[in-house]
Amino acid sequence: MEQLTTLDAGFLHAEDSDPHVSLAIGAIAVLAGPMPEFDSLVADLSERVLTVPRFRQVLRTHPLDLEAPDWVDDAQVDITHHIRRAALPRPGDDAALFRWAAEVMERRLDRDRPLWECWIVDGLAHNRWAMLMKIHHCIADGVAATHLLARLCDGHDGEAPARALRAARPAPKGPRLPALSLNPIDWMTAAWRTSVGVSCAATQALHGAVEIAGGLLRPTPSSSLTGPVTDMRRYAAVEVSLPDVHRICERFDVTVNDVALAAITDSYRSLLMRRGEKPRRTALRTLVPVSVRSPDAADEPDNRVSVMLPYLPVDKADPIQQLQTVHARLCRSKASGQREAGNLLVSAANVIPFPLTAWTVRTLTRLPQRGVVTLATNVPGPRKRLHLKGREVIRLLPIPPLALRLRTGIAILSYADHLAFGIIGDYDAAPDVEELAEGIERAVTRLADLSVGHWRCTPVGTLALVQGG
Repeated sequence: MEQLTTLDAGFLHAEDSDPHVSLAIGAIAVLAGPMPEFDSLVADLSERVLTVPRFRQVLRTHPLDLEAPDWVDDAQVDITHHIRRAALPRPGDDAALFRWAAEVMERRLDRDRPLWECWIVDGLAHNRWAMLMKIHHCIADGVAATHLLARLCDGHDGEAPARALRAARPAPKGPRLPALSLNPIDWMTAAWRTSVGVSCAATQALHGAVEIAGGLLRPTPSSSLTGPVTDMRRYAAVEVSLPDVHRICERFDVTVNDVALAAITDSYRSLLMRRGEKPRRTALRTLVPVSVRSPDAADEPDNRVSVMLPYLPVDKADPIQQLQTVHARLCRSKASGQREAGNLLVSAANVIPFPLTAWTVRTLTRLPQRGVVTLATNVPGPRKRLHLKGREVIRLLPIPPLALRLRTGIAILSYADHLAFGIIGDYDAAPDVEELAEGIERAVTRLADLSVGHWRCTPVGTLALVQGG
């Protein structure tokens, strides 16, 4: 019998801490039509879904959290409770799809049943249909969830998670010991190298832990982006050209994640200014999850993430400065040991008695955190087009959760030749999520245009274009 890890159970505790949040993650697959016959589609999906143990298991909790919740097989899984059908009102455009998706995601999953839903959506414009997959975050992180979604598609061959795991670096290894030697000098040399390696790793992790703790405890300036949330959501999504993003990466020597976060930075800057708020240097501390999943754990449905907490430079107006600053700050966060510290803390929590960690997490998640303003999570997705019942998946849009007084969150997912941004927001506090999506698209387009040259600030403060070679 399997039990939840401390991190997996933490998502349950975070959900319990606020009756207005649902900690499920999701993805919308838009497919070229016509939609297959529903009963046939359900039969195929049921066969594929039930090969995943988590999709036929329920959680069994213990009184007073004396033990971690167990995954228990549900002998009476009723597939009709999980695979459902919906139809969009005319005209079946993106706005209608996004409104409906927000309503689905704001409702909590029933913990008396396996923690997932699959919605088949008819009525999309242009002879299309969609599938929304929704699972509780305690089951999987973004990488694992993308892998599970790919398993529902035709001819799944494991390619999607292999691509995703390119972003996850294996844990650093200690110094290699020399071959067996009878020379005591070799023994002392090996012991010295090992102790130095362990000391350096511990020092780096400690430094990272201090930075993470400081980021969580140091309040950000008062902002409309944080505060209590309601139980209603808004959702918007936008796609940009992945080849354009790659050209930006090559031109400015940055990563895809740097470009995505720079675009998010620029859009948040515009949003704050529209709201009449000053985009200060410390206005947008962002929770950036980092995968620590190894390639041999691709099939494991669980959470294996660490975190970084950089400030996104919303105080800078120049797009190139934004991009370069994002790159520098992420490099600094990686070098500081934040990733290693988060991973170490999660690993250490798993060996502490569960009641102690559960009670601690429940207490902390009930406190109003004021250090983090938003979430930006990036998951590399499938490089090849997916198909379901012979229909091509033409769009794949991620949906992040909201919790811990964050009023907006953004998930980033690559698919084939596009990079998709899924933005979720509180219905009352973030009525402008569509504008946030449009701002991201504009920012990427501007960076793509600038990638043929580069901009610099002239002495009088204006922008000048310098053609690249």
